[in-house]
Formats: sequence, structure tokens, C-alpha cells
Amino acid sequence: MESSKPSQIVKGVVEAAVEKVGDALALDVPGAPGSAPPSLEEPTTPHGPLPPKDEQGAPDTRTPTGAETGVPKIAKGQQGAYLTTANGARLRDTDHSLKAGPRGPVLLQDHHLREKITHFDHERIPERVVHARGAGAHGVFVANGAAEKVTRAGFLKKGRETPVFVRFSTVLGSRGSADTVRDTRGFATKFYTDEGTFDLVGNNIPVFFIQDAIKFPDVIHAGKPHPDREIPQAQSAHDTFWDFVSLHTEAQHHTIWNMSDRGIPRSYRTMEGFGVHTFRLVDEAGATVLVKFHWKPKLGVHSLEWEEAQLIGGMDPDFHRRDLYDAIEAGAYPEWELGIQVFPDTPEETFAGVDLLDPTKIVPEELAPVQPIGTLTLNKTPTNYFAEVEQVAFHVGHLPPGIDVTNDPLMQGRLFSYVDTQLTRLGGPNFTQIPINRPHADVNDMLRDGFHQHAVHAGVAPYRPNSLDGGNPFPAGDREHAFVDTPVTVAEAPKVRASPASFDDHYSQVRLFWQSMSPVEKEHIIRAYTFELGKCYHQAIKERQLQCLANVDPVLCEQVATGLGLPVPQPTVPLAEVQPSPALSQVGREWPADGRMVGIVVDAQGDLGDVHEVRRAVSAAGMVPLLIAAHGGTVDGLPVQRTFATGRSVEFDAVLLAGAPAPAPDAVPARDAKAGAPGSATVDPRVLMLVEEAWRHAKVIGAWGAGAEVLHQAGVTGTPGVVTGGSGAEVLTEVQRLMAAHRVWERFPASVA
Repeated sequence: MESSKPSQIVKGVVEAAVEKVGDALALDVPGAPGSAPPSLEEPTTPHGPLPPKDEQGAPDTRTPTGAETGVPKIAKGQQGAYLTTANGARLRDTDHSLKAGPRGPVLLQDHHLREKITHFDHERIPERVVHARGAGAHGVFVANGAAEKVTRAGFLKKGRETPVFVRFSTVLGSRGSADTVRDTRGFATKFYTDEGTFDLVGNNIPVFFIQDAIKFPDVIHAGKPHPDREIPQAQSAHDTFWDFVSLHTEAQHHTIWNMSDRGIPRSYRTMEGFGVHTFRLVDEAGATVLVKFHWKPKLGVHSLEWEEAQLIGGMDPDFHRRDLYDAIEAGAYPEWELGIQVFPDTPEETFAGVDLLDPTKIVPEELAPVQPIGTLTLNKTPTNYFAEVEQVAFHVGHLPPGIDVTNDPLMQGRLFSYVDTQLTRLGGPNFTQIPINRPHADVNDMLRDGFHQHAVHAGVAPYRPNSLDGGNPFPAGDREHAFVDTPVTVAEAPKVRASPASFDDHYSQVRLFWQSMSPVEKEHIIRAYTFELGKCYHQAIKERQLQCLANVDPVLCEQVATGLGLPVPQPTVPLAEVQPSPALSQVGREWPADGRMVGIVVDAQGDLGDVHEVRRAVSAAGMVPLLIAAHGGTVDGLPVQRTFATGRSVEFDAVLLAGAPAPAPDAVPARDAKAGAPGSATVDPRVLMLVEEAWRHAKVIGAWGAGAEVLHQAGVTGTPGVVTGGSGAEVLTEVQRLMAAHRVWERFPASVA
């Protein structure tokens, strides 16, 4: 069969579907599960595997030792038109075991049954202890050259493009947990540089709970479900977590970040990333500086409202990964600027009074501005989740020449832990030969054998020095850009289990974070502490954490104590004098609306004149229009993406009302609980619920024509961020302007300053 036949079949199917639907598909809506629409009947004409979807990528087709093969990426996928065994023998049947007669026992000689079941029994590998719940994407990093003056790393030279793979994740939950839980998120980036792989393994919070890696098992054991009942899953609202952080007060800084809106991001696309640790950069002359890495999202840093996060957890636990993949499919490619804060590499390794080796501290951007050094764009989704997202292996010690580690005690422990983890998860020491982990640089490591050895090594002398292999491999020098462990002088000191005195300040930066928040963000932090501590069983743990909050800020402590019904303790340490850092707040700026979801409620019996124009304008603005109607199919020739039964406010960044649809036939509680109890409203109660929820979550709402009646019945007419006008175009213009701020927080005045 010709190699072009599968693509011809796909092309024919797609063209037929487009011709059938017409202009309705001119505005693509992401989320189609396959690369071609399915037929109504089971296909029977043999053909090769369908090609991947346009937005799907895959690891480069390289050898286990990093050489380019030139083979198309799809060559790693299934081949041929016919079902085969793992060794390529074609099969007639995979639905029936080999038996001694139709009703007889299954025969041991059924090699296909044994191969199929044995492989299935071993499909799963151990999930990550932390960061088990993840999503990943392929992309490219382009350097702007600003880092050339401080590092010799080749991938940071101006204009250099480097392939990347990024994995986002939650920390505490299992693979089956929900995306929108309150938790820290991982932000791990694998740069496939031509000088060796660089793994920047960070989080969306710039500090960590602990200062020394030896305590990592303690904090994770405290945050994980209780060992007796294995609950609660993917949450920090329980006794063991608060028992640990209230006793181990160095964790208070990370904790307040988690209790802020940073703990529930709107999406991975609107999430900052941080390298957490201080790294050392080395230039061509061997001079060094210390740096902290920052990822700044093009769309700004935005979060979910707490009720939204709870609703989404039940309605769509895959919300964040769906958002990421839908945005890439829609062409709204997520982008981040990579930036560095640069500090002199002094013997004290401090800056502005901050110990740069303390991973529980930040340096405010007002004291050390973040200097952009390149742009990351994610433009391809995985072709296979397991092969790529699940098997990708990161390691803090994967460093190219020009980037080195420091003596941060948490970082030092990670240098050991990551390799040790991969040995168990990925079945042996050759995990770098898995396609997603293969370097894009020549590999000649003299490492041999072991589980999953895919390279076929030649030569007889995997040792140095040797003469039997002609001396190969040879050591590299400066001219060959060899990696150099920076010769940092280590001060003479006794071996002790201790930390420097500068690590003892556990409250000043927590207070800095609190004082840097806007009033509405402070309200959210108060609510988070009150909710989380309210879930604790033991009163003593609540009181101990309140004592920690008293050492941070009296208003924060008093408000949380009031919510818990407990007395307000007095601080046990002097309250630090701090200068707020505006860069820590998510509120007060404007951002692009790329990839935002706009729900458009239509009434099939009403005036639909403006809907076509509004839908095109939303798409032209880089957003995704989703039509919401009483039934599926089409309305006035336009495809309906959500019905009143399937849609929910949390899916949309803004809601437009092009009509006031009457209650649909399925708007009865016995069929849809969202319909609620019978009432006197003339509008479908699920539309009213959608508007009321969007209003509560501070989203922009617009209406024209009959849609204004929905606002009236919902009781939100005339409130901040609710727009009415004479036409859809007029309303959309104002809605877009308001969406730049992401939310309409002025709708809810804060009670704290």
C-alpha cells in the first residue's frame, strides 16, 4: 500500500465533513479527540495508522547516543495496516482465546493471549512520589543574547533556538487526582542543547518549605494523605500538614504563598515559574555570578477563585491539562520569558541582607530586577502521554557548560535524589535512552549494559586510558566547551549538622509577602487559612498555627482567629519592618486575552443576527468562542459546543448573552439538578445559574437585546463589570477592555486594607 494512502483517506474524510457543515467550521474549536472525524459505521477498508493531529509533537528520532537519524518522527509510532504480535506476525483475531473447542478450556499454547495479557499486566510503572499528576508539551526556546555577558552556555547566545519539553504538575496528589487543588505546581523544563541537556526543575512558587534536603521526606510525608486512611487526597487541609508547618516555622513562607491565589492557578499558561535555588553562571573567562531563574508568562499571572476551583474539581478534574492542550491546538501558543536576577558572586553569597543559599527566601524584584534572556513557546502537544509526559526524567544535575550549582543544602540533596528516583521509576540506569530523554548532543560515556540498554556499543575498551580503541573517548578541554565544576573555595570548618544563623529568620519574608498583596488578595489568603485550618481536627494545631500568623501580621491573625472562633495570640517575635514588593501581587495590571474562553448564550427562537459577527470577532481577537444553547447540533447554521445541561460558568473567562432562552424541555430537577426547584423565572434556570456563578467569580458579563432580561432576572444589572449595549459588537468591545484585567475585583470591596 502506498505511503500516501492514509493521508489521502484522512484528507477525503475531513473535506467531506467540512463540505457537509459549511461555514460553521471556519472557526475551529479545540478538543477533537482524533485527527479525522469517525464514520458512523465501523471502518473495514485496511489502511495505515492515521497521522497525528496537527498540534501533536514527539521526541526527535535520535539514536540512544544522541545522533540524528533523519527518520520522520511518526516512524516511532505504529506501522502498517494490519494487527500483529509484538514481533510483527500478522493476526487474524484478537477477540477470542485459543480453546479446545468453542466451550472448552483455554490452551496454554495461546502465545498471543499470553503476550497480550502479560504486557497489559506490566503497563504501569511506579508513579512519582511527588509531582505524579502532570501534563507536558513540546516547544522551542529562543535566546535574546542578554545572558552572553554572564555565561558561556551556548544555548543562551543571541538567536539560538533550542528544542524543549516542559512538564507541569501538582506536588501532593496521585496521578488520578484533580488539577485544581490548592497545591504547589511543578514547572520543569528540559532544554535539548547541543552541549548536553539542561534541566531547569522548578515550581510556580519561588521558595520551598524546607532549607535542607534531609527534611524533604518529612514535609512530603506531612503533606501526603494520612497513612492509615489514605485521605485526604491532594490537599493540605488536614492535621499532619499543619502540624508540621506550625512546628517547623521555616515552612511559613512557602505556606503563605500556597494559601494565596498562587496555590490555585487559572491555568498553566498563566503561571509563573521559578528555579527556586541560586545557580552559578560562568562566562568564557571563568568569571562567575550568582543568579535566580524566573519564568514570566506572556498572559500574566492569574488564578482561580476558590469556589471555581471546587466546582471545577467535580466538573472537570482535567481542567488544567485540557486548557493547555486546547490552547496549543487553537494556536494560542503559551509563552514565557525566561529571566534572571543577577547577584555578585561574593564569599558571603548574600544580597541586600538575603542569604542566597536559603531556599525559603526571595530577593524582591525591586532590589534585583529580572532581566529577560529568552522566550519559551509551547507549540506541540504530546503524541503519547506515557512515552513522553510519564517517562520524562528531570535532574537538577543535568547542566551544560556555563551553568553550575551552589551550596544550597536543598539543592545539594536534589542532586542525589533525582537520579536515585529514576532508577526505580524507569527500571534502571539507562533512562536517558528513552526517546523523550535522549540528548541532542553526542554521547560517548563508557557506561555499559544494565536494564533497557538500547545502544549497541562498539569497541572493546570502555575504560580510560586505553589503546585498544585508539584512545577513544578523549577528554575535552576549554576549546571543546567541556563542563567545568567551578573551583569555588570552601572555607575551612568542622563537619557539623547545622545551618548558618542567617537561616533562622522565618517570618520577615512571610510578612513581606502579606504586605505586598492587594486588599482582595489578602481577603483570599484569610479565607484560605480559615478554610484549611477549619479542616483540622485538633485544636492545638490550629492554635499553634495562629501563633505563627501572629508573628506575621496582627490583622491576618485576628481575621483567621475570628473565623475559627479562637482567641487571638500575641506575637512572640518583633514584627519585621518590610518594604512591600509590588511584583508579588497578581492584581493591578493588564494582559493579553489570547486563548481565553468566551461563552455565548443563544436563544434558538430569538434574534441571532449579531451572533455570527460576535463569534468571528472573538476568534479574530485570539480567543475561543463557545456557543451555549438549549440543545446540541447547530443553531442558525452555527455549531453548539455546550448545552445548558453540559455547560458551567467555570469553563468561561467571560459570558455573553445574545438572548433570554425560556426553560428548555430538560430543565427539570429529575433530569438536571442544575435546573433547581420550579420557579417563576421566564429564563432557563441553568442560564441564570451560569450568570450568577460568573458574577460571583468576578468575571466580565455582557448582554444585548433580549439578553439584558437575563441580567435583570439574575439581579446583577448595573454592577461593576456587567456590560449592556445596543449591539453585540458594542458590548464585545467593552467586554474585551475589561477582560484585560482578568477579573472585576472592584465588584467585591475588601474589608482589609
